[in-house]
Amino acid sequence: MTVARVNVKGARRWLNGHPWIYRTDVTERPLMDAGAVLVHDNRGKALGWALWSPLSEISLRLLDRDPEAVIDQAWWDERIASAIARRVPLEDHTNALRLVHGEADGCPSLVCDRYDEWLVVQFMSAGLERFREEILASLRSLVEPSGILARNDVQLRAKEGLPREIVVLHGEVPREIEVHEYGIKFLAAPWTGQKTGAFLDQRENRHFVGSVARGRALDCFSYHGSFALHLAKKATHVTALDASGPALMRAADNAVRNSLNNISFVEANAFDYLREREREGTTFDTIVLDPPAFAKTRAALPGAMRGYKDINLRAIRLLAPGGLLYTASCSFHLTKPLFLEMLQDAAADSGRRVALRAITGQPLDHPEVLSIPETGYIKGALLEVMD
Repeated sequence: MTVARVNVKGARRWLNGHPWIYRTDVTERPLMDAGAVLVHDNRGKALGWALWSPLSEISLRLLDRDPEAVIDQAWWDERIASAIARRVPLEDHTNALRLVHGEADGCPSLVCDRYDEWLVVQFMSAGLERFREEILASLRSLVEPSGILARNDVQLRAKEGLPREIVVLHGEVPREIEVHEYGIKFLAAPWTGQKTGAFLDQRENRHFVGSVARGRALDCFSYHGSFALHLAKKATHVTALDASGPALMRAADNAVRNSLNNISFVEANAFDYLREREREGTTFDTIVLDPPAFAKTRAALPGAMRGYKDINLRAIRLLAPGGLLYTASCSFHLTKPLFLEMLQDAAADSGRRVALRAITGQPLDHPEVLSIPETGYIKGALLEVMD
């Protein structure tokens, strides 16, 4: 039997609930290519089974704490079925959801998103690739999809020594798929869109903000308009703002798909647009800020904090009395405490009385496990300007 041996620090990570053991904590490397290995501590005690990635900085990813477990087809069937079962409540509200959220569902480095009758998967470690056929067999049996697309174009695969590719693994997958969520329809692009085709992780937050929207609304970083579509159900008028003309064209198509005629589309830099509206004295009753990640690395965090504070400060200044700001960050390195600290600083500098009405996070299908910080990245807040 092939075994990996780890030091005290590596063993302690598993004991504390984190599934990763880094290369520097592996004292005896298994004599095998990528796959599943039994892990022992420095005293020879079996700790459980892990995915082994020889080239990765993350060498071992916990699969099962039972040393007697057999990582075979039946094991994957049971683990993936458990993940899918947790998503059943969402099926009343949407036809697009994440079925497997990697480490949070005990399937490290595996992502599987469902878009109607099709699946999009990502295999993000060399150890996981060893079980590609077993995983695909499980998905075909449990979901019976019309097609499965691998969006294996993420940079992380290069660090694992894996090719970056987009390839159909089963059946056929269309270029565009209509998504339904809480009565709103929009097109996902599984072959070319962001992530696996759409931002499924903000679904419940879009619905929430749409339920409280009012008056004149502004959706910054609108992309394909998914927030704007929800806002338009209650707001009198919505301005959908994005720096990408092609993205706004898709947003306009989505508005037509929903028979919404109270949305206008503006191609502009969000920072510049907010600055110009402030000079003009323009106000809005509802504003959404859902920017891309400003802090993609820890080193970028100080600059990102300044950017987040600046854009939130300008949004607060643009709100009419009683106006609402929903603001979010998808930067993992910007923690919840730092996010709230940034908002507090922006509110203080605005000179206005700003109330915190709600704090939001990730939906049911993107579980954030407290002992695995990497599973959580979205944090949001609903603010109300009280004067």
